Amino acid sequence: MNTPLNKRFWTEVSVAREDDGFAVLLDGRPLKTPAKAALLAPNEALAQAIAEEWQAVEEKIDPRKMHLTRCANATIDKVFNEHASVAAMLAEYGATDLLCYRAESPARLAQRQQDAWDPLLEWLEKTHGVELKTTAGVMHIPQSEAGQAKLRELVLAFDPWRMTALHDLVTISGSLVLALAVAERYLSPPEAWKIAQIDEAWQEEQWGVDDESRAAAELKYGDFLKAARLLDLLSGANPETTN
Repeated sequence: MNTPLNKRFWTEVSVAREDDGFAVLLDGRPLKTPAKAALLAPNEALAQAIAEEWQAVEEKIDPRKMHLTRCANATIDKVFNEHASVAAMLAEYGATDLLCYRAESPARLAQRQQDAWDPLLEWLEKTHGVELKTTAGVMHIPQSEAGQAKLRELVLAFDPWRMTALHDLVTISGSLVLALAVAERYLSPPEAWKIAQIDEAWQEEQWGVDDESRAAAELKYGDFLKAARLLDLLSGANPETTN
């Protein structure tokens, strides 16, 4: 899938069981990653969903429309090889988590953040024994090394496929806590996104909708839902495609 975009060259897309997973076949030939590794999904649900992306190609291959294929490539070519370093990078978000930095003013925004974010920090502490400190403003507040160590262990426990999904949930939302809540099904993806967007929603209420900002937010939300869908597929479910 190089630039310029390649044209569709296959007629049939299928899925085949292999010793190490499920392959996606184009006219009987298995897909490979950009690094030439076999593209093998860990279960049939994910393989079928990847196959649907390839079946949906009309004339040209557009990687931007093939989210699951890109996730598979990233998982196989990078995350498997750099599992520990990717886990450490994601765990670092816990040191500066979105939910820990509150507005100094106005009071109504600060209260809205507190009402939505405190229960999630309480859930993290109760479920995983990690207490995160909060502050008003943007000045960095150090978190305990013990808590950060627990977060690293928690993230490291994600297998490479689930870590790819977690990566997108974290980096798009800016919150490891929200990402974990989605991954552990404590929050639905729409609930988590609404909580992540409290500041943006407040700005719209005060100043009105900026079309460019709204469009960018909608794209990010779509990507957030796609990351959550990957988690569902990895669990064996086959939810509807998110556009």
